[in-house]
Parts: sequence; structure tokens; C-alpha cells
Amino acid sequence: MNYPKTILNLIECFKKFPGIGEKTAERLALSTLTMDKELLETFGESLTDVKTKIKKCSKCGSLSEDDLCEICKDKNRDSSILCVVEESKNVILFEKIGTFNGLYHVLDGLISPLDGINPEDLQIKSLIKRIKDENIKEIILAIKPSVEGETTALYIRKMLEGTDVIISKIAHGIPMGADIDYIDPLTLEMAIEDRTTIS
Repeated sequence: MNYPKTILNLIECFKKFPGIGEKTAERLALSTLTMDKELLETFGESLTDVKTKIKKCSKCGSLSEDDLCEICKDKNRDSSILCVVEESKNVILFEKIGTFNGLYHVLDGLISPLDGINPEDLQIKSLIKRIKDENIKEIILAIKPSVEGETTALYIRKMLEGTDVIISKIAHGIPMGADIDYIDPLTLEMAIEDRTTIS
């Protein structure tokens, strides 16, 4: 005997999430049977809201419910420094540390010709435009120290040749090839404070 179709469908849905295998999906699906109806309704609404209300900030590319995210709206931040990150979740990571008071720019990936990801597939053109239009004095490249990260950093540096913009990158107390999501806050804080200029 197998589970009823409704439960099987829910198990299949949970399996779509990263890191969720068959057994975990089964446990999650079965646990919904004992949950409060109101909690399940809130959960369902939250899933729908994430798809319908969340968009990318028109300025930095981070996640927002409005045209501009809360960080870009904040007049107390140092608008002359941009921290360039690979993904929106990296912005949240830096914000949790609470030591960076500049603005951000999300690239939406890294240059990786082997994976078919070229500079024009990323938000590099909008980064260069922001630097010129907003009188940015420094950019901090806070991208993972990998072949793709170094390729992306070199490309951005080449695009900014002849400008007065300081290009720095976070210090490499972060191990080569490490995913920035798994770096502890103290290491990340030290890395951003000990950043080095690359041009």
C-alpha cells in the first residue's frame, strides 16, 4: 500500500527543495497532518506571497517587496561604497554582521564559460553604470575565491580601467573554493575589514 495521492503530491513538492531527500520530504508531508489549520493556511499564503510579492530591487538587484529595497532607500548609508556580491542571500549575510554601512550590488552569478555564463548574463553592465552615475568611490568585491570569482573580479577590474574607482576585495581568510554562505560571521567580518586593494 502507498500513501494517498494528496500526500504523495506533497512529498514530491517537498523533494523539489534543495537538500530535501525522499525521507525528509515524507516526514515533512506527514507532519502537516498534525499541524494547526491556521498555520497551514499561513504557510500556503507565504509560499504564494514569495512568488507574487518578492521582486528584485531596481537599483541593486537584491530581494525586495518594493521597487527599491530598504538598504537602497536608507539615506544614512555611505552611498560612495558598493559591496559587490554574487547572490541576494549574500547581502543578508553581510547585513547580519552589521559592520558594513555602504550599499550593495548583486551580480546574479559569476562568469563561468564552461557553464555557459558570460559577462552579459550577469549584472555587470548595470554595475558599471551605477559606478559612473552614482559617483561611487570604492567597490568591494565580496565574491567567493574560486576560478569563477577571480575571472569575474578580473573582468570588472578591466571594465573599470582608467577610472578613479578603488577596487578592493575581501581578505582571503576565507578558504579557496569555499561557499560564502557557510563562512562564520567572525571570519566574514575580519575578511571585509582586512580587504585589499586590487587596483
